[in-house]
Amino acid sequence: MSLAIALVSGGLDSCVAAAMAARRGRLAFLHLRYRQRTEEREFAAFSALADHFQVADRLVVDVDYMRQIGGSSLVDATQPIPEDDVEAGLPTTYVPFRNANLLGVAVAWAEVLGATDIYIGAHQAESPYPDCRREFFAAYERVVAAGTGPQTHVCIQTPLIDWDKAAIVRCGLALAAPLHLTWSCYQRADLACGRCASCRCRLAGFRRAGVSDPLPYASIPRS
Repeated sequence: MSLAIALVSGGLDSCVAAAMAARRGRLAFLHLRYRQRTEEREFAAFSALADHFQVADRLVVDVDYMRQIGGSSLVDATQPIPEDDVEAGLPTTYVPFRNANLLGVAVAWAEVLGATDIYIGAHQAESPYPDCRREFFAAYERVVAAGTGPQTHVCIQTPLIDWDKAAIVRCGLALAAPLHLTWSCYQRADLACGRCASCRCRLAGFRRAGVSDPLPYASIPRS
């Protein structure tokens, strides 16, 4: 049976991508801690998801250098998390070249484990981040082919790449994915804030899918 590595942040998208990967073969779960504001809550979600999918191979990697580099309100507490859509250009929540760093760790682990696929829940339809585009992943796959050993054949799987959040929610429900175990809020770990971009996108996705979000929220904006 083939082995796939799923990049699992603990969020909705990575949960659904992992559920899709689980239908194809054996899974290993990878989680990176980079001192994001909700690091402990995301790790708790990752652990709950790994337990749900009965994943034995789990790797949690500390990449504190991403906080040291800075440049993002997710890792710099002096920058406020935006709660509206007025930002021009890249939002402050963009973590510079994050997906390239995450994939680098995943590819290295894939070489060791002999994994053939890496699943990541990125989607470009509603994301402002440049490292969530289809062309980025295609280019990265070429880098993997050029920079790994002759016995390594790793495909980067982005099954959600063209979907909006509503489609992701619907797929998760169809697969009976444990969406209630996920966490998406950028700034709170007790109750989801309901105001950051991640919360608002998630809530809108559930609303368009015609179902209620199972997470508790401190506040829910009007549609």
